[in-house]
Amino acid sequence: MTETSGEISAAALCRRLVRSAERATLATVAGRGKGGAGGPWPYASLVLTACGHDASPLLLVSDLADHTRNLRADPRVSLLFDGTAGLKEPLTGPRLSLQGEARASDDPALLARYLRRHPSAEAYAGFRDFHLFRVRPVRAHLVAGFGRIEWLEAADLLFDAGPAAELIAAEADIVEDMNTGHADALDLIASRLLGRQGPNWRMTGIDPEGMDLRRGGTLARLDFPAPVVAPDGAEAMLRRVIDAA
Repeated sequence: MTETSGEISAAALCRRLVRSAERATLATVAGRGKGGAGGPWPYASLVLTACGHDASPLLLVSDLADHTRNLRADPRVSLLFDGTAGLKEPLTGPRLSLQGEARASDDPALLARYLRRHPSAEAYAGFRDFHLFRVRPVRAHLVAGFGRIEWLEAADLLFDAGPAAELIAAEADIVEDMNTGHADALDLIASRLLGRQGPNWRMTGIDPEGMDLRRGGTLARLDFPAPVVAPDGAEAMLRRVIDAA
C-alpha cells in the first residue's frame, strides 16, 4: 500500500519523510552565549519530532536547552529529516532539509498527538520549562537520490487539512478504538504490510495520508493509497487496510 519514491510527487515524498520521522537534526541561529561567540553561528542539535495533520513538524523542547533559547530569539530554523537508514549507500536515499519558523503552540490536541508518538515525553511534558513548538515551513530542499533534487515552497509542502476537521476531532477516539478493539489487526498490519516483527503494536495517530504505529522504541508508518478527510472515510480505509493484511 506504499508507493515507491519514484511514483509519487516530490511534495508527497517530503511529507512522508516528515510524517515517518521519529527524530531530526535541528539547526538554530546562536546569536549569543557560548554557541554564538564570535558569531552568530549555526547550532545543530538532536530533537524528537511529531507533526500536525498538515505535516508541519512539532517539537517539545525545554527552555533550558540552547536550541530553545536560540529559536526564541530568532524563530528561523532548519530541520534535517534523514530517510536513509539501513541503506548500503546512504547517499542514494531520501533526505529533506526543511526551513521554517518555530512558534510556541498551546494546542492541546497537538500536544496529545506528540505524546502518543513519544509516550516517554509524558514524564516531563507538564514541567513549566517544557513547551510545544510548531514549525511553519517556508521552503524545503529534497534530495531523493542521485538526479532527484528539488526546492519546494510552503504551499507545496503542507497538506490542506482544513477539510479534515472532523477526522482531526475524532483522531483520539479512532486511536483508542483500534488499540482496544483491534490489537490483533494492528499486529497483522505491521507484519504483513510493513514487514515489522513482534506483537503488541499500537496505533499512535491517524492523519489524512496515513496511520502511525509504535512498538516499544520502534515506529512504523503506513501510507494510505488515497487521502481520507472524514471519520467514515477513515473507517472504510482502515477496513480496507485490515482486509489487505
